[in-house]
Amino acid sequence: MASSAPSDSHDTTLEQRIDALRAMIREHDHRYYVLAEPSVSDAQYDRLMQELIGLEQEHPRLVTPDSPTQRVGGRPTKEFPSVVHDVPMLSLANNYSADELRDFDRRVAASLGGAPYSYIAELKIDGVAISLIYRDGIFFRGATRGDGVLGDEITNNLRTIRSIPLRAAGLNNCEVRGEIFMMKKDFELMNEERMLAGEKLFVNARNSTAGTLKLQDPAIVAERRMNMFAYFLRSDEIEIATHSESLALLKKAGFMVNEQYRRCASIDEAIAFCSEWGEKRSTLPYDIDGIVLKVDALSQQQTLGSVAKSPRWATAYKFPAMQVETVLRGITLQVGRVGTITPVAELEPVFVAGSTVSRATLHNEDNIAGLDLRIGDTVIIEKGGDVIPKVSGVILEKRPAGATRFVMPASCPVCRAGIIRPEGEAACYCENVRCPAQIRRRIEHFAHRGAMDIDGLGEAVVDALVEHGLAVTVADLYDLDKDRLVALERMGPKSAQNLLDAITASTQRPFARVLFALGIRFVGTGVAKILSDHIGSLDALRRASASDLESVNGIGPRIAESIVRFFHDPDSLQLIERLKLAGVAMQSPAGAAEPGPLTGKTFVLTGTLARMTRDEAKEKIESLGGRVSSSVSAKTTFVVAGSDPGSKLDKAKKLKVATLDEEQFIALIGTTT
Repeated sequence: MASSAPSDSHDTTLEQRIDALRAMIREHDHRYYVLAEPSVSDAQYDRLMQELIGLEQEHPRLVTPDSPTQRVGGRPTKEFPSVVHDVPMLSLANNYSADELRDFDRRVAASLGGAPYSYIAELKIDGVAISLIYRDGIFFRGATRGDGVLGDEITNNLRTIRSIPLRAAGLNNCEVRGEIFMMKKDFELMNEERMLAGEKLFVNARNSTAGTLKLQDPAIVAERRMNMFAYFLRSDEIEIATHSESLALLKKAGFMVNEQYRRCASIDEAIAFCSEWGEKRSTLPYDIDGIVLKVDALSQQQTLGSVAKSPRWATAYKFPAMQVETVLRGITLQVGRVGTITPVAELEPVFVAGSTVSRATLHNEDNIAGLDLRIGDTVIIEKGGDVIPKVSGVILEKRPAGATRFVMPASCPVCRAGIIRPEGEAACYCENVRCPAQIRRRIEHFAHRGAMDIDGLGEAVVDALVEHGLAVTVADLYDLDKDRLVALERMGPKSAQNLLDAITASTQRPFARVLFALGIRFVGTGVAKILSDHIGSLDALRRASASDLESVNGIGPRIAESIVRFFHDPDSLQLIERLKLAGVAMQSPAGAAEPGPLTGKTFVLTGTLARMTRDEAKEKIESLGGRVSSSVSAKTTFVVAGSDPGSKLDKAKKLKVATLDEEQFIALIGTTT
């Protein structure tokens, strides 16, 4: 943070410093997110960013759309507007064999009348295609492919992706197309956090990418690390002769371009490239599902043209699914932290897509019945997105005599309590909240790096704590002492002290992480951040009704119901009190602020205000300690009605909620300052 701001007489010096900071941060972003070659430490980078943020806050007139501070500046939206692509985003025809690729090549040769040509063979990234529009070199608009003609405008979400430059060096007015994707490690981490939060897992990285881009809050999108490989450039201002030349221009402009492409002088070279990467694809840190072949010369692309929704100058070769056979030795049951019983296939170990697989989730008993799985069957294993192993089928002709069906037992395999299956759900649950398996999973979730991040509290230590009765709830962790820890097997004095220090350090974790760590069903990291920002404290959450919670953008009925149920459970309330005594954060920094004159009052804004915007009114209310909701309820304190108010005013009158016109509202906030 800058120590002081220059005076207006030194505007030139101020602007030079801001420009220098932006240039340095852009360079560091490019090195980190595009080149994977960071040149400064995180602390050095943070100091530069904080200085820039400080200067821009003090001098808002100097903020520009391409400033690195503007990546997560968009507000949540209820819907994405549609945009028409200037040039349709065509889909590619798929080929599944070398013979089909040769047929494609024969059509190209015939259409070009014997003229020499070459291909660019590129990896087909398994992601989501998007279009970026730049005006005067600044990122102006981004959209999904949609149906090829009409897409969704998701500019604010795309701005959060650090490998998309907000300023394209050397390019003015142009369109850039690319593929948004997630690295395998980032996808696995996100799915791990979703599992811990009791949320549905994404099947593969592409699904998670597509789902993330549709989220309405850019702040949540920013938390999920996505990337973009650029593969297309259209500009009327630059003469480009070949596709390979456009890739070089994109790289020079600061875009991340996949380096694994090859210029092929013949279809045989292209087929060899397909075969090579079909074998090597599991070595990549991201998913690919094939190879794209494009005629390199843009003039020849124009000659070839397109048919229906596909170009004649490009095609895709799709890899066959990576499948192997193995034997199903048995089916075991895992118990999750909320009691979910998950059947797991125990397999004869087999190598598939780069790793040896001996276990695979079977999800639930309906899935087992649908596959008609029986113990002893020869089954087909594949990896969803080449990451998650799954049983995709049974080879019935290899079924041995006497193969037995799986029947879900009536009792938990760990505590022997009853197993129930709620009406309308596919999952079964252990009824005993004190089941040792559930306790273990809850503690592991609490200690997870995305939650309280308690170093040294791994599975083996958690098992020992639960087995010896030292931890029945996560609050028990804060009552541990060195003597009891040292008494555990393979726990020496130094390890015990390190663990106690890590537990003490966890009390400094921010409120959003505490919320996630509590393990409220459906409250993942993104939802926890929303609740931290909008509700602010556990006390406020405890008082909130389902309708109060649903008034927060991003909180739906299922999440609201789960939160209310959690805070009506006596065990949960006792747990919170113990964590509070241990010094764990119970509110966000905003929630910890001194109460203002409007603290405890909830406002709803409707209609158009003449003397300020709705956003300005919201900021004023919140600065005075009040809260702004998007819907009227019996707990609303005031409805502020501008001109042309909507149905919210009618609902306020029906519920007998006090209403203020604009002058009354201004008088109210004027008397409170």
